[in-house]
Amino acid sequence: MSIRTRRRSNEESSMSFLDVVCCGFGAIVLLLMITKTTAPTALEDSAVKLDGLVANLQEQLFTIRGETAIFNRNLNAKHEQLDTEKKRIAILRTELATLQAKYAQVSQASSVDSIVKGELELALQSLTAEMERLLGKNYQRQNNIIGGIPVDSEYIIFIIDTSGSMFNYGWDRMMQEMVNILDIYPNVKGIQVMNDMGDYMFKNYRGKWIPDTPGRREIILQRLRGWNPFSNSSPVEGIQKAIRTFYDPDKKISLYVLGDEFTGRSIKSVVDTVDRINKKNEKGEPMVRIHAVGFPVQFARPSNLQTTGIRFAALMRELTRRNGGTFVGLNDYRG
Repeated sequence: MSIRTRRRSNEESSMSFLDVVCCGFGAIVLLLMITKTTAPTALEDSAVKLDGLVANLQEQLFTIRGETAIFNRNLNAKHEQLDTEKKRIAILRTELATLQAKYAQVSQASSVDSIVKGELELALQSLTAEMERLLGKNYQRQNNIIGGIPVDSEYIIFIIDTSGSMFNYGWDRMMQEMVNILDIYPNVKGIQVMNDMGDYMFKNYRGKWIPDTPGRREIILQRLRGWNPFSNSSPVEGIQKAIRTFYDPDKKISLYVLGDEFTGRSIKSVVDTVDRINKKNEKGEPMVRIHAVGFPVQFARPSNLQTTGIRFAALMRELTRRNGGTFVGLNDYRG
């Protein structure tokens, strides 16, 4: 091969290589130009689409939250309705048990005689009080006893069982008996109302006597209609607190216990405790008289569920006997 031929061959190779290099650089430049002009637009469009998607998802989230709140409110309303229905069923079952136990209670002749006697005593009290109003304030009883209950006290304290059984079933009848008792005391120097736990009806009269006026009596009865503080169905705490707080040797005081059951452990321990704090004077008279009215709410139940009512009657008979008072057992708790 001659020198000229070899030189031509080298020139051709050099030209081909330059062509390839130029084409490569051209392609790179073209790619850079395309990327530079289109990338911002693509990114901007992507950001807009993402913002729209996020806003849409947030709107869906708020909608779901709102629907969840509505569903929760509806669910709570259903639960409340269910609780109401359950309570209604429980009341109906109790009323059914009352009807079933009524005939068994009436068949107990000796018990009925005692209960009817109690009602006659309260009726006589109301009649005598009415006679006093008709005959005037100067009318005097010869023995200060109405229906077997001494009414010579100048101050009276009511100890009222506010448990569920009393409030739900015996409250109307209890209101009637409150009126009857107040009527046989047309004018006293002081009144106080506590529940069986020793809680005061009127907090501003804690440890003090409520002045006796017709207006005060009306306020007491109005407040009593809806008065329902906690109770453990035992009058012991109220009796003890009333004696310790209000006893005064210069005052004639009577306690009236209104209730239907005693859930305490020992009747004897209660009697002994009251004997210890309600001591007798030199004449053998207790510091305060204790009277009681029993409401037969528990006796409307089957005989195996009447224990607390029987224990209340036993406790009150003994307490009233030892403390110069009278126990009256009613034959019906309904008003």
